[in-house]
Amino acid sequence: MLYPIESETREIRNLSEVWNFALDTEGVGEIEKWFSKKLSGTIAMPVPASYNDITNDPEIRDHIGDVWYETEFWVPVSWQDKRIFARFGGVSHSAKVWVNGKEAMTHKGGFLPFEADVSDLLKFGAKNRMIVKVNNVLDWATLPVGEIKVWNDDMHPDGYRTQEYFHDFFNYSGIHRSVTLVAVPKDYIADISVKTFVKKTASVVGYEIAVRGSSSAVTVKLLDEEGVIVAEHSGTKGRLIVRDAKLWQPGKAYLYTLVVESVNEYGASDIYRLPVGIRTVEIKGLQFLINGKPFYFKGFGMHEDHETIGKGHDDALAAKDFALLEWIGANSFRTSHYPYAEEIMNMADRLGIVVIDEVPAVGMNMFNRNEKIFCPERVHEKTLEYHLETINELIARDKNHPSVVMWSVANEPASYEDGARSYFKKIAEYTRKLDRTRPITLVNCSGPDECKVAQLFDIVCVNRYFGWYSDPGRLDLIEFQLERDLGKWFARFGKPVFLTEYGADTIAGFHADPPIMFSEEFQVEFLKRYNNVLDNLDFVIGEHIWNFADFKTKQGITRVGGNKKGVFTRDRQPKMAAHMLKERWRKK
Repeated sequence: MLYPIESETREIRNLSEVWNFALDTEGVGEIEKWFSKKLSGTIAMPVPASYNDITNDPEIRDHIGDVWYETEFWVPVSWQDKRIFARFGGVSHSAKVWVNGKEAMTHKGGFLPFEADVSDLLKFGAKNRMIVKVNNVLDWATLPVGEIKVWNDDMHPDGYRTQEYFHDFFNYSGIHRSVTLVAVPKDYIADISVKTFVKKTASVVGYEIAVRGSSSAVTVKLLDEEGVIVAEHSGTKGRLIVRDAKLWQPGKAYLYTLVVESVNEYGASDIYRLPVGIRTVEIKGLQFLINGKPFYFKGFGMHEDHETIGKGHDDALAAKDFALLEWIGANSFRTSHYPYAEEIMNMADRLGIVVIDEVPAVGMNMFNRNEKIFCPERVHEKTLEYHLETINELIARDKNHPSVVMWSVANEPASYEDGARSYFKKIAEYTRKLDRTRPITLVNCSGPDECKVAQLFDIVCVNRYFGWYSDPGRLDLIEFQLERDLGKWFARFGKPVFLTEYGADTIAGFHADPPIMFSEEFQVEFLKRYNNVLDNLDFVIGEHIWNFADFKTKQGITRVGGNKKGVFTRDRQPKMAAHMLKERWRKK
């Protein structure tokens, strides 16, 4: 599925605006056919945005189940001879779409795009209505996983329900990313796949193109940043040879443009331009190599999380986050714990930021060894089926991004269980089948002696919180415990090790000397102790702090206003630790 762009042959109508919005508290909307007429009793709701924090109504914030969105739009008469696709960048967690009262598409999964040809459902030169039913329920066949708990005790009313989930970020819901109408020719370019290789004498851009309709020929040109053609070819599959190629490199991105033109019996039918970064990724010994050079990951686990709009994408807020990554000297981030908006991936390509791309397989761990996760009652065959489908959708979306150097298939599952081995063996094999040009990983939180899955992956990624969740406040134990732990991982699996999470909750403006937990001084000293160990281990290929910025979580006695492990506050102001990391990373 190609990212929506305009060209000589393509037009876009952006439907990201203020829509009508209604709660479906009884879950009767579809039975009563709300999609067949104008919604009643609505309020204004911006798209894209999470709906939870837009109002001051706790019923909206905490709603479990269906909500409905509605918008009206015009379609120009000039589009009558084109195919019109309605495209959603992401809706959490499932969606059903009607256009002019007729069902257009459904999709499960909150973080990846979906689209449908709605040409036959539209009125040209007239007003059209689009209605979307959005559902935010998490269960054991969704990603993230969760369950609906119905309370049957004397302390709750009959039928009282809560949404239980096992990940540490708020279950924001709504239409989170852009909604567009894309007009393409009847004969059009449906997909492009690009793989790049760097040889001693020249670089190679291999491509494969899918066309729909009666297009009889395809021509391909590769342009440099000045618009000069550096290679060209014809056919839906081929290789472009580039002499003296300028490589896409971390911190120094260079993007060529692949111009694809399909031709039918009447001439040019469709034109699409794809940014292309030429680079290679490989693991050699204990090193992670980009373009044959060792690369050390410096950066963060992040979240799409902002005040008011929640997980809704906003270009200005995203640009601010990238500016802070540059300011602090970071070169990478992980899309913890779900795929981020395509606009963020595009910006990473443009700015030379390296990305570990992660599917939303989070919450597969109860942290209670007496409760099985990989069993028929929880993570089961339906979970696996959807997990594989999500990996397929992620790679289909992000396969051409040079910034993406690794796929992460899960975060902190119960990898110590026997059932985890067979489950993730299927996940690993399927991911490699889809893309053999990038390493794959799984982010672990189990112990090195008990993990049953790390051998299936190319890199050992681990999250560690010595001095916080274990031996809280004991800074003096961190270096001893961390060095011993990471050494065990390496000794057992013999693979590069990446510390993908470490951090401490910190209240901005709270100071203590000597350092105590939650103070800014403690966060600085905590990170320094970890970094001392990382600097002395040659098998460690990266450090990602948890977290880039403070973020919202569900209410509970362990979180006061959310997770405060950010080195930036939620409104993106630096804590003391940010200045310490800036000094470290700009030298390292």
